[in-house]
Amino acid sequence: MNNDANQTLEIVKSGLARRRRRETRFRWYGRIAIFIAMAFLALLLFSILARGISAFQQTYIAVDVYLNPEELAPPTPEHLGKVDFEGLIRQSLRETFPEVTGRRQKRALYRLVSSSAAYELRDWVLQHPDQLGKAVTIWVLAGSDVDMYMKGAVDVSVPEDQRRLKDDQIRWIEQLRQQGRLDLRFNKVFFLNGDSREPEQAGILVAFKGSLYMMIVTLALSFPLGIAAAIYLEEFAPKKNFWVDMVEININNLAAVPSIVFGLLGLAVFLGYFGLPRSTPLVGGLTLTLMTLPTVIIASRAALTAVPPSIREAALGVGASRTQTVFHHVLPLAMPGMLTGAIIGMARALGETAPLLMIGMVAFIVDPPQGLLDPATALPVQIYLWADSPERGFVERTSAAIIVLLVFLGLMNLLAVLLRRRLEKRW
Repeated sequence: MNNDANQTLEIVKSGLARRRRRETRFRWYGRIAIFIAMAFLALLLFSILARGISAFQQTYIAVDVYLNPEELAPPTPEHLGKVDFEGLIRQSLRETFPEVTGRRQKRALYRLVSSSAAYELRDWVLQHPDQLGKAVTIWVLAGSDVDMYMKGAVDVSVPEDQRRLKDDQIRWIEQLRQQGRLDLRFNKVFFLNGDSREPEQAGILVAFKGSLYMMIVTLALSFPLGIAAAIYLEEFAPKKNFWVDMVEININNLAAVPSIVFGLLGLAVFLGYFGLPRSTPLVGGLTLTLMTLPTVIIASRAALTAVPPSIREAALGVGASRTQTVFHHVLPLAMPGMLTGAIIGMARALGETAPLLMIGMVAFIVDPPQGLLDPATALPVQIYLWADSPERGFVERTSAAIIVLLVFLGLMNLLAVLLRRRLEKRW
């Protein structure tokens, strides 16, 4: 008898040891999986930061210009619009490098400054009319190739015929650097300009404002509609009803539909049928609302389901009506989860590109939109357009725009966490 008991005890001990070893291995498998996922995420973020952090600085070049009062007076926008400021900047470059005489060399010299330098000089004269008649030093945007060289992105060991920046230009840049005429400054142009054909002039203002307007439209429509639909389906809709079941099935299916399908729907309905203007935040917001609604409804229903039945029973027991029970007791308790689901759905919508391409928000827009019906683009579409450009200047701006988009998404998710913690009630 004792032998049988001892054998049974040994079997149980060996079984426990095997189970503990399996549990230990399973825990290590989970830790390894998390470590690999975090490593890939860190690699992704590092590669984006390494490529895009330099875009937050921009190279400026100092040019000496004599402001001839006979040519520039009166300093009004109408008169200065007729002045050849580009010629003044080119003259300054020729005076800085008098040894440059050939036509080809002059063209290469002029490319050291951005094509926007003439407009910067005009704006400076408008702001400083008291400087007429003086020789002044103006800092203007350098060309994209100069900017890339200053940031160490130009490989000078490559043969001259295989790079955009030639040996003469590199020699002139080094002379300007020694003279203190080149400086890396904070790239405010990136945040204050719209899109441009020139990398050094391209910015995200139009895309940022377009995304902001679209998110306002999406939130204003998807949040109340999604909550209303969730409340009806969860609290008031009859159970085991064919039509209610069909609606629920279709909502669940729509949450898994590819986003480009919603773009096709927006193209057919909002542009084709209603005739709304293309490439506007209003159409983009309506299209993203269609895509976000299923997510908001599902998250809101889950939040309502998480409220304990005792809350409803207690409210009904003291004489509250069904509507009072839902809106006075259940909805306040479910609101944190609803807000979280809505913001997560909004964050997903912010990163979508395919539906916006279908409704024409891929247009080249320079001027920022002033309303919901003005042409605009969005941050994901701007990233897509810049990523398609082979110029090195657009490569760093692509990564910089991704950084801005990730910060925007991070702030939205942080807002969801803060709202949930602030509004959450425990029972």
